[in-house]
Amino acid sequence: MPHNLSNPEKRALKARAQRLDAIVKLGHAGISEAFLKSMDEALATHELVKMKFSARKEEKKTLAPEIADRTRSELVTLVGNVAVFFRAKPSAQSES
Repeated sequence: MPHNLSNPEKRALKARAQRLDAIVKLGHAGISEAFLKSMDEALATHELVKMKFSARKEEKKTLAPEIADRTRSELVTLVGNVAVFFRAKPSAQSES
C-alpha cells in the first residue's frame, strides 16, 4: 500500500517528471490487463512514470485515481492529458 506523499515530495517528483517522456499510453482498450501489466513493469523499473491519455480523455479525472489504486502507486499530478505516477521500489533491507 503506497504512503501518502507530502507536498514537498510531490513538488520534487513533479520537477523530476517534467524532464520525462510519456512511456505508457492509455488507448481505446482502457484499463485492460495488458495496460496494467505495462504500467506495473514501468513503475517497477522507473518508480516515476509519465502516462499519456491518447484515448478516453474525457474520463481522465476518474481513470487516473483508479490506475493509481490498481497499480498500488501514487498519483503525483494530472495535467492536460498526462498523468504522473510514483511507486517506490522496495528497499533491499525490507527483503531480508
